[in-house]
Amino acid sequence: MIKITLPDGSVKEFVKSTTPMDVAKSISEGLARNVISASFNGSTVETSTPLTTDGSLILFTWNDAEGKKAFWHSTSHVMAQALEEFYPGIKLTLGPAIANGFYYDVDFENHRITDADFKKIEDRVLEISREKHEFKLRPVSKAEALEIYKDNVYKTELITNLEDGTITFCDHSTFSDLCRGGHIPKYWNY
Repeated sequence: MIKITLPDGSVKEFVKSTTPMDVAKSISEGLARNVISASFNGSTVETSTPLTTDGSLILFTWNDAEGKKAFWHSTSHVMAQALEEFYPGIKLTLGPAIANGFYYDVDFENHRITDADFKKIEDRVLEISREKHEFKLRPVSKAEALEIYKDNVYKTELITNLEDGTITFCDHSTFSDLCRGGHIPKYWNY
């Protein structure tokens, strides 16, 4: 058994490998339907991350800045997927959440994008979102990450500054990207 401390100071016991979503469900189904992301011992985790040690858990909803951050970050992945589908060979750089949304820096190389393209991109983002694919984090070695992005100078520069053993990729639908995490659950009502 592990002991999970909640923000109100209460401590609950759970079996090892319980997830933040399991904890939310044990509190209330209503909370579980609204949980977007979580923090365990001060680190962002997925709602599906198995918890294996005692620790402090915070569950975030849309009403929390961290919940919004996970939503916007997840959306940036979906937009990047749509962009790669429409513009093969582009080079993605960073796609962080910001206070009121997100952005993704992209080197379009020889592709041209105009205001007329925004509608088709938005429509594809909505289509991918409705498919409710799961965001899955997986560890990747530094050597593997550098090999995957050998043709992307922007990602290579980011990876060069990371430590082996701390690098993760997020897989979502047909898309995979260098990522630290903090994503919405696949069944979240967005």
